[in-house]
Amino acid sequence: MPQKNDALFSISKLAHQDGCINAMLDINKDCDIFNGHFPGQPVVPGACMLQIVKEVLEAALNVSLRLKKADHLKFMAMIDPGSTQTVELDIAYKFIEGDIHVAAKLMNGDVVCFKLQGSFVTGMPYF
Repeated sequence: MPQKNDALFSISKLAHQDGCINAMLDINKDCDIFNGHFPGQPVVPGACMLQIVKEVLEAALNVSLRLKKADHLKFMAMIDPGSTQTVELDIAYKFIEGDIHVAAKLMNGDVVCFKLQGSFVTGMPYF
């Protein structure tokens, strides 16, 4: 039996240099999360937009991270997986006293859907 790909997104392009990351992401409209958010009118959950930033940053830096602080989170537009197959993510980051400070925005074409200013730290084990 073939395995189902239930990942919310996949990275189709990743460019990284000088503290800037640009990624093109393919949204999986068949992801199970859309069965509950919301039935008949699916949208990418806001918490998942934050998780997307974390996972792309981890992929670019090749390190496990956890969110330390979210100074500003702005959910500005919904992403409908039925009509939006690809979104773009821009992340600017810098290392300050052991933290990774980020400014990120997730876009559907010219429409900014999500903005984040915050900081991450390298992952620590859960107790």
